Amino acid sequence: MRLQDYLVEVSKIELLEQTAEKALWLQYKSQSDLDSRRQLIEHYQPLVVKVLSHWRGGNEAVLMDLVQEGIIGLIEAVEKFEPERGVAFSLYAIHRIRGRMLNFLEKEAKGKPISLDIESEMLPDENLSVAETAERNFLVDQLHLAMERLPNKERLALNGIYFEEQEPRQVATMLQISPSHFYRLQQQGIRRVRGMLSRLMAEMKK
Repeated sequence: MRLQDYLVEVSKIELLEQTAEKALWLQYKSQSDLDSRRQLIEHYQPLVVKVLSHWRGGNEAVLMDLVQEGIIGLIEAVEKFEPERGVAFSLYAIHRIRGRMLNFLEKEAKGKPISLDIESEMLPDENLSVAETAERNFLVDQLHLAMERLPNKERLALNGIYFEEQEPRQVATMLQISPSHFYRLQQQGIRRVRGMLSRLMAEMKK
């Protein structure tokens, strides 16, 4: 399949309603229903495109390789995701999709330069070496681990703003709280994450 054909097909995918999504997760996780698994993978394909949009350059063959790696990451995320933990699937899946793509590029880079530039919020420098990319990827891992340790509403507040790119009022409405309460949760969550990561950052600077 050509990259453009894949992008066209993904653009036709409609978002799942919350009740339908919960039903699919329940059927898959409690009954090992393979059709529910397939539907979840299909409906979350836009996450692969979202991660791919942070990469530019290279030829179509390389981009399609990244798509394939991203799909593998998505499948792994669907299989390992635990809905009862309260973490948004999109956050969990994007992390695994990006990781698969980075691992692919690191392998490709052995003996030759990386053919794609990185331009995401977590990886802002387009001239990063493979080692620097791996280090930043490690920091992303630690950030996600720190966020998983936050109180539920603080985690959902930070996830909605920084990873799902929602507006503050949208997140506040979803959490059924006032905007002022949302901002307090956001600031508390940021302080907790900074505290959890401060020792790690100090060690890395030695």
